[in-house]
Amino acid sequence: MKKIFLIGCLGILGFSSCDKVENPFPEVIATELDYSLYPGGDSTAYAATEWPTFTANTNTQRNLLIEDFTGHKCVYCAPAADTAHLLHEENPTRVYATAVHAGPSGLGSFQNTDATFTTDFTNTDGLDIGIHFGSMAGTVFTSNPKGNVSRILTGGQHFSSPSEWRSLTNSNLSTALKVNVQSHANFYPSTSGLFLHTEVEILDAGLTVDDLYLVVYLVEDSIVAPQKMPPPTPTNYDYVHRDVMRGCISSNWRGRQLEADDLLNGKYYLDYSYQLPAQYDADNMHLLIYVRDNVTEEVYHVIKQNLQ
Repeated sequence: MKKIFLIGCLGILGFSSCDKVENPFPEVIATELDYSLYPGGDSTAYAATEWPTFTANTNTQRNLLIEDFTGHKCVYCAPAADTAHLLHEENPTRVYATAVHAGPSGLGSFQNTDATFTTDFTNTDGLDIGIHFGSMAGTVFTSNPKGNVSRILTGGQHFSSPSEWRSLTNSNLSTALKVNVQSHANFYPSTSGLFLHTEVEILDAGLTVDDLYLVVYLVEDSIVAPQKMPPPTPTNYDYVHRDVMRGCISSNWRGRQLEADDLLNGKYYLDYSYQLPAQYDADNMHLLIYVRDNVTEEVYHVIKQNLQ
């Protein structure tokens, strides 16, 4: 990734010393950011007033990601969603759930739209994830609902049934933190422009950096739309779909590889610009940012970032 390295500590901003600031602002600016999304379009002004400074990351605990693979025509998917949401409510700052509307072959009968189920919850990235895991030899991901807890391989499987999510969550909350992540977002309503800045710190020297990718999910907090329910309950036309994964920002589902050009003072800095589609309300959206291993598929850490 091409970057511009600024000289010193930008004396024009009034910094008198460089060695007192862990991440001098802004040491690195990504030239590929779309500054037309910043009101006025002035990249220099953005650097001078909007670029964040990351302080030392004091987090010591691993967060977990529950991916609930679901469908609005799946009669047993609503209880699975309740399980995922409850686990988040019990661990609100450490367990994050998202509903991925995809089956093992991507788009299936549970995700299709029709005259009653008019809301399309699918997206290319989510469908590709479903196909990726659904095509693995011997996978238990053969139907909905199924899901995973940080894609941690257990008994040779990444996926499990909703009844297993609690035990997997409880047993893995105490596992070692191998990667730390921080983020900062700037959102501009006048352009629907989002600028996301992230810092990734590798804590486990045994990890292979070339295998690590940063992924950013765009997630819709809630949306009311029909959902089939377990019998004898009929379809719930006012069902609240929570934490719907709407796609990945500025990459495909595999994410952006950590590269030497992103490395500064022992940490990796990846920056994003993105225009929020008009159909979404920024107040009803958030990001889930995580680091995945491209070989094992394990998600080592995940954090939540609000847009506003």
